[in-house]
Amino acid sequence: MAMTLADITAADWSPKLGEPGSVVENLDDINQCIKVILATPKGSRAHEPLFGCGVWQFLDQPLTEALPRIVNAVIEAVEEWEPRAKLVSVVPVTTEAASGKITLQLEWKLNDYDAGIQQIEVTL
Repeated sequence: MAMTLADITAADWSPKLGEPGSVVENLDDINQCIKVILATPKGSRAHEPLFGCGVWQFLDQPLTEALPRIVNAVIEAVEEWEPRAKLVSVVPVTTEAASGKITLQLEWKLNDYDAGIQQIEVTL
């Protein structure tokens, strides 16, 4: 069952993307924020031109050259724009050369307290 505004109990929450009227809290909020950061090309927001991730500039390069640069861009973006999370690892899981899609597995933990390692997959 989707969480609504009336169900909010956490200080950190956001509207849930793709589900009008629903919200995400706590770890789900951070996961969603990380995905938004990585899906937003730098320069695409008029009032926040530095927000986002620079991975898009590497997606048309040969894979052997692009992967380390993509991982580095992801690390820089998450460190800059999501202060609640500390990345533990960023690992390419799959690559589709024909479509130019890359799936990364990110492991992160909270900066404030130990809630264990969280994992998300992001396809770029």
